[in-house]
Amino acid sequence: MERSHATASKEPADRELVPPARPAIDMDYVLSMLESLLKIPSPTGYTDEIVHFCGRELKRLGIPFELTRRGAIRADIKGRLNSPDRAIVAHVDTLGAQVKGLKSNGRLEVVAIGTWSARFAEGARCTIFTDHGSYRGTILPLKASGHTFNEEIDSQPVAWTNLEVRVDAVCSNTADLIRHGFNVGDFVAIDPQPEFQPNGFINSRHLDDKAGVAVLFGAAKAVIDAGVELPVDCHLLLTISEEVGSGASSVLHGDVAEMVSIDNATPAPGQNSRESGVTIAMADSTGPFDYHLTHKLLDLCSDHDIRHQRDIFRFYRCDSAAAIEAGNDIRTALVCFGVDGSHGYERTHVHALRSLAELVALYMQSDVTFERDRHAMGPLTGFPHQKTEPAEAAE
Repeated sequence: MERSHATASKEPADRELVPPARPAIDMDYVLSMLESLLKIPSPTGYTDEIVHFCGRELKRLGIPFELTRRGAIRADIKGRLNSPDRAIVAHVDTLGAQVKGLKSNGRLEVVAIGTWSARFAEGARCTIFTDHGSYRGTILPLKASGHTFNEEIDSQPVAWTNLEVRVDAVCSNTADLIRHGFNVGDFVAIDPQPEFQPNGFINSRHLDDKAGVAVLFGAAKAVIDAGVELPVDCHLLLTISEEVGSGASSVLHGDVAEMVSIDNATPAPGQNSRESGVTIAMADSTGPFDYHLTHKLLDLCSDHDIRHQRDIFRFYRCDSAAAIEAGNDIRTALVCFGVDGSHGYERTHVHALRSLAELVALYMQSDVTFERDRHAMGPLTGFPHQKTEPAEAAE
């Protein structure tokens, strides 16, 4: 099979002498992790408890880790060499909302955390975290009762300014809200409402990116259970602010030469993503991903018979963008599980999670893309080429 990611001969250290073995993924573990992650509210800015949960699980697996000041996690699986090492990143934060104002009718005005439509917020059950404890509530449109507003309930615009939270407490005015301890800035976590179907479909809010976090843990467990020695150090990164754009801007190790982000793909008209197999992103709204690292992942899928497809996302950015924009000179790629209805009430399939976990575990076992990447600056020698000859000549 023709290799697609480089035409120049590699340095000897770049060759994969022993092909990585296709791992056995413990899907019961992956799904159990996903279920546990979904139970922990973690809108961006309110992620401490899910960080503690992930830390406890890393300890149980015997994977050392450390935290940034705000709680992003960098775990380390040692390899034969410590440079040029690699990172794999997923994010634990989710969409959510914050209290914008205390209303005279005893309800709460809210604004979105992250980018998601008010259409998907309407009717959602939620938890409001005050300084003194949490309350339950429901996000409703301003005109919610058909018995009162008749057809106006269908004609009011879809907008966050047309929503309010009805709290499950006796609150008829602003003074009641203050007495119960509500304040501007309180975090609002949206209930995930997960359903795991016998046919493999998983419906829930916040699959982006808690399914990706579960996949990352599943891949790491597969490698550890198999007793595989990795060729280079691999850092597992869990970021806490991807939904607001900063993501992997501050958690990278200085020796990291390449980073693969795990996130959701978007099956929809005009897209090539699926809810099965792995979707490998060729570009997102910030531009193309690294040619060679992306094609390395495509080759791993082809060599190990992992169903996959390619896609480009026009209105999408991930942890890779934050890392590059922070000044990190690294190769980046994005691998995805398909999520229908992304940033709404989402759906994926076990097949996509298994396939993605297999690819991530294979990538962890594979050699570095280019040994030359050990050096931040270096000569032209060893720098890769891309394909330029006509396709007929290549054949």
